[in-house]
Amino acid sequence: MDSELEKRGKETMKVGIAGIAGNTMLFIMKFFIALSSNSQSLLADSINSATDIFSSVMTLIGGKVSSEPSDEGHNYGHGKAEYIFSLIISIVMAYLAIKIAVEGTQSLIYKNEFSFSYLLVLICIITIVVKCCLFIYSKKIGKKSENILILANAQDHINDVWTTTAVLVGIAFGKFGIYFVDGLVAILIAMKILVEAIKIFMESYNVLLDSSMNNETLEKLKEIVKQNEAVDHVDRITSKSVGNKYIVIVKISVDGNMTVNDSHKVAGKIKADLLQEKSIYDVVVHVNPV
Repeated sequence: MDSELEKRGKETMKVGIAGIAGNTMLFIMKFFIALSSNSQSLLADSINSATDIFSSVMTLIGGKVSSEPSDEGHNYGHGKAEYIFSLIISIVMAYLAIKIAVEGTQSLIYKNEFSFSYLLVLICIITIVVKCCLFIYSKKIGKKSENILILANAQDHINDVWTTTAVLVGIAFGKFGIYFVDGLVAILIAMKILVEAIKIFMESYNVLLDSSMNNETLEKLKEIVKQNEAVDHVDRITSKSVGNKYIVIVKISVDGNMTVNDSHKVAGKIKADLLQEKSIYDVVVHVNPV
């Protein structure tokens, strides 16, 4: 289990480092070019890159903390750290989304103009290429490890591809003197960031509140337990999350005349059977007499 956590942590940290490097480069280029051209959509996109840097830093730290093995003070490890850091990321994203929306609205009201140049087009193309590469890399690792931090980063990368494409459209309109599209794109970017922030917040929030497995999965586990001939019936089966895995609590009834030793063997067999499921961290079996 510890080696699995260590491997998971290393993969998360690699994704975090790659994200920090790529997003820092993009932020610096976009920010200074946006200031020199007065493009609100590109400025919003540069702020979006700044949030991506923060997200990657949180991924790096979260990967390190969540990979720590269980200890005396944390019997079930540190897996929930992934969701704590994801929660922080979502709150910062929401704040910046509101800030970008306000600035985009002001741009529309005051009819701000910007200076078109092919340098604006070039930085958009570079961003799209870099973000596509980061998405492919993160998505591959995230799906393999089922890691919310990595998958959140991957989703953010592909969203940035569409965001920058929208910025490119706004810049193209600016070439023909149609500047309101620039402010409108900034507002659309803000809405995109806010929607993603809410999604990440809700997923992290549910796990931190010890959400259970879905009913379909619990029924599947119940059927596995009922296959044991010594089980008269299943009284109850529940679960609680510990990071990306679950602790399952099973209450069963067996023959009241069964010896304590035999009932423990039944419980041990059920625990071993359920632990074959990858999503289960630990199983607790309580035995009642019929």
